[in-house]
Amino acid sequence: MAKGVWSIMLALFLAACGADVPADDAAGAGSDTNAAEVATVPVMGPERNILAFGDSLFAGYNVAKDASYPARLEAALRARGINAQVANAGISGDTSAAGLQRLKFTLDAQAEKPDLFILELGGNDLLRGLSPEQTRANLAAILTELKARGIPALVMGMRAPPNYGPEYQAQFDALYADLAREYGAALVPFWLEAIYQDPSLFQADRIHPTEDGIEELVAATIGEVSAALPPGEESD
Repeated sequence: MAKGVWSIMLALFLAACGADVPADDAAGAGSDTNAAEVATVPVMGPERNILAFGDSLFAGYNVAKDASYPARLEAALRARGINAQVANAGISGDTSAAGLQRLKFTLDAQAEKPDLFILELGGNDLLRGLSPEQTRANLAAILTELKARGIPALVMGMRAPPNYGPEYQAQFDALYADLAREYGAALVPFWLEAIYQDPSLFQADRIHPTEDGIEELVAATIGEVSAALPPGEESD
């Protein structure tokens, strides 16, 4: 894809993260989505609680509740025989600073300590032109809190479009891998990689992913999610 097209598509996608759209109020209990389908899928082993913490890309704009990334991820993990429960803590418009502000409340609201925390923030920082240093500091504070609580993390990386300038782009693009390495977190380097070149995987606004687009994202990242889950303790 030409650089100009890439810049436009990612800029639009980032704009979607900050759009004033309704967000699922799911910062508390685990996901109850896709119950009918999940009930028919044979699973085994201990329950694995995953907290999907991000912005509108997790919240699920203009799709059914059971079609959001966290909901489809849960179904895909269960289809693999993993007894997963994925709580959707995506809030539209969240910057890394807003995520940090609600982090402790969200973690304290979980009935069980998450077996895995998926961190998906930073797109709105780009949209607002916040410095990579600010984003890095906020995400570092989130990862510090997770480490203190003994919660493994999977970082969903983002990329800055070229029109932000080479210096900004290099600093922003590097921060996700740097933080994952520093805090011992798992990493998906650019989690939108599977869809950004295909307009058919976006809704009519050419901003938000369609349900098919979300399925593509799940298919492209489920391997990393499964690998990031620590071994479960079998009950006697």
